[in-house]
Amino acid sequence: MNNVIPTKGNLINLKAKQTLASNGEVLLDRKKNIFIQEVLTLVQDISDIRIKIQNTYKKAYQALQDANITLGIVSEIAKAIPIDQNLSISYRSLMGVDLPVITYERPSIRLSYGLRSTNSKFDYAYKTFQEARDLTVELVRLESSLYRLSNAIRQTKKRHNALKNVVLPKLANDIKWIHDRLEAEDQEEFIRLKTIKNKKIKGM
Repeated sequence: MNNVIPTKGNLINLKAKQTLASNGEVLLDRKKNIFIQEVLTLVQDISDIRIKIQNTYKKAYQALQDANITLGIVSEIAKAIPIDQNLSISYRSLMGVDLPVITYERPSIRLSYGLRSTNSKFDYAYKTFQEARDLTVELVRLESSLYRLSNAIRQTKKRHNALKNVVLPKLANDIKWIHDRLEAEDQEEFIRLKTIKNKKIKGM
């Protein structure tokens, strides 16, 4: 049973809601497609950077092993390297979704350990681990963006499907029902007026 009162005012309001919902459905579909394109790009970037990280860490650990062989265990030397605290995180908005922007002020490489106690192999290991760190920072940014966009896609699809499969069909049904009722009432009124007119003519 339809609970909408069949009036011209309600018909106008429902048509306005239908237009708004239809526009919303189109915009949500576009938004979803933009997110999907962004995700596809991120997936490819993540795949590429993971390969780079794997190769860089492999070189870094090989360099560290070479340094250990030539210098002995270098853990005490490594303690002289300061902790890096140059990361800061802000966000940029992509159609309402906050994506992380990691700002990293890469310090100039400075040797904070004694040169006499190290060699070029240790220096190369240090440099290579810095490269691995830079790649890891970028991977964290990409994976965080991917996670946020994946959630946004699910929410957008849910809202889009609700408009497309629930809201718009109900509005269309209500509009048709009111339109049919108003049309039937107009026909009844026309017949009633015509009957009255005919009676008047016959009574003359």
